[in-house]
Amino acid sequence: MGAYVLSTMALQSMLQGHPDEAADMALGAYERAKGHAAPRVLAFAKLAEARALGRLGDTAAAVAALDRSEQLLHQVHPGTDDPGYLDYFTEARLAADAAEILRDLRQPERSLLWNQRATAMSSDRFARAAGIQSAVVATSHLQARDLDRGLLAGHRAVGILANVTSIRTASYLADVANALAPWRNEPEVRNLIGIIGRTTDAPSPATA
Repeated sequence: MGAYVLSTMALQSMLQGHPDEAADMALGAYERAKGHAAPRVLAFAKLAEARALGRLGDTAAAVAALDRSEQLLHQVHPGTDDPGYLDYFTEARLAADAAEILRDLRQPERSLLWNQRATAMSSDRFARAAGIQSAVVATSHLQARDLDRGLLAGHRAVGILANVTSIRTASYLADVANALAPWRNEPEVRNLIGIIGRTTDAPSPATA
């Protein structure tokens, strides 16, 4: 439980803009619990570490932590010492987070491949998660220079998140707007950037 709590705190620290601190916390959670905690808990700690390292742009370390998380998740045997409070951390959840990690590392092709393994979130039941997932997909497509798919996913993200007030969701939409900047003179791009700006009250890169 201690390892899980510390890993969750690491994720929150990363989301608050402190990836260095988050990486240290997650690694500490893993090292203290290694050999004692259930595989799913250790996998979660490694995922938190990978998320933080991805934000830091440390490709080798982030990919190594992600690979270790996946290996540990494959060791899970439900019904043994597997904690019920982490039931939500499945291979599909790992895939969704991996897509975001690889987006942060600017490896869009790998990000999109991982996203194919993730569960498509229902925008009715899980609006924020579904919108974030669409924003990650949009940014990855744009990193891959696929404007059409990037616009499609970007509009989907904005449509889902338009009524979600959250600093976190605003940051994901801002990532989409920034990724659109190379095409800022295209009318459809300017339109989407403007919509994102109005949705998040963020400065528009189209006018920067």
